[in-house]
Amino acid sequence: MAKLALINREQKRRATVKKFAEKRAGLLAIVNNVKLSQEERYEARMKLQKLPRNASPVRLRNRCALTGRPRGVFRKFGLGRAKLRDIAMRGEIPGVIKASW
Repeated sequence: MAKLALINREQKRRATVKKFAEKRAGLLAIVNNVKLSQEERYEARMKLQKLPRNASPVRLRNRCALTGRPRGVFRKFGLGRAKLRDIAMRGEIPGVIKASW
């Protein structure tokens, strides 16, 4: 089980990313628009840099919904590999069975 502080930090980051998503998208559109002048693009870049670091979606980390484990997380289920295996073995995930050939 991951520390509660790390799980809470990740939730806070997700909220920050969601809060600033529209503003970041607008500024990035200005920065990437080659038809605008260099000054306008530079101002947009400066405004983008003034946003909180945690507003960037690159800083997000997928974590297991049950344990908070940061590695080995399956996106489709939102679970870590160990918990996914445990739940699948009990037959609690529809359509997931143990492989046999």
